[in-house]
Amino acid sequence: MAYTGAVTPGGPAETRTAGGLSITKLAVDPKMSNNCYLLRCHDTGDQVLVDAAAEPDRLLALVGSDGLRAVVTTHQHWDHHRALAEVVAATGAAVVAGLPDADAITEQTGVDVTRRLVQGDTVEVGTCSLRVVAIAGHTPGSVCLVYDDPQGHPHLFTGDCLFPGGVGSTFGDAEAFAQLIGEVESKLFGTLPDDTWFYPGHGDDGRLGDERPHLAEWRERGW
Repeated sequence: MAYTGAVTPGGPAETRTAGGLSITKLAVDPKMSNNCYLLRCHDTGDQVLVDAAAEPDRLLALVGSDGLRAVVTTHQHWDHHRALAEVVAATGAAVVAGLPDADAITEQTGVDVTRRLVQGDTVEVGTCSLRVVAIAGHTPGSVCLVYDDPQGHPHLFTGDCLFPGGVGSTFGDAEAFAQLIGEVESKLFGTLPDDTWFYPGHGDDGRLGDERPHLAEWRERGW
């Protein structure tokens, strides 16, 4: 079945191949409908999970017997790390998060963050490398991850910073919104091409080129 990126809680995962990386998308929790992404290196079998959001049994079944190198938590909000403790206990995976959100994640989950990410860091998945883009506004320490497919277009994991139709919520905080849309515009739209496919923390995937014409509209409306 061709990859669409349209997954639903309780439904099957979808997998696509991007160069040397497999990307598997799974939705969990009918109420919050979080997306979790398992990334697997074809060369080495190394695996990294983006957001252990909920339903640890399903996530561990997805990981399988090949182990898990790391869990990247995109930001500190509770719905993105409810399965973190159980997944890490079962796999021994490293715990990775943005520096400004790391302490909050530990306080909420009881799990120590073993690596604190800043702008320009990389997260390795075997022979594949993900570039870290720090985006403040939704939370102080949100991180996005970019995989530059040498055989195709970039792939961007945005957490709750960017969705089809707008940036993430800043909960009525105008200053935070200005920061978020400014950093999304400069660090994502300002550096990545239109054919970049992005994978958000909830809902369907998107393409930067489809969203780029609406940036001024988003800024004007304030959300």
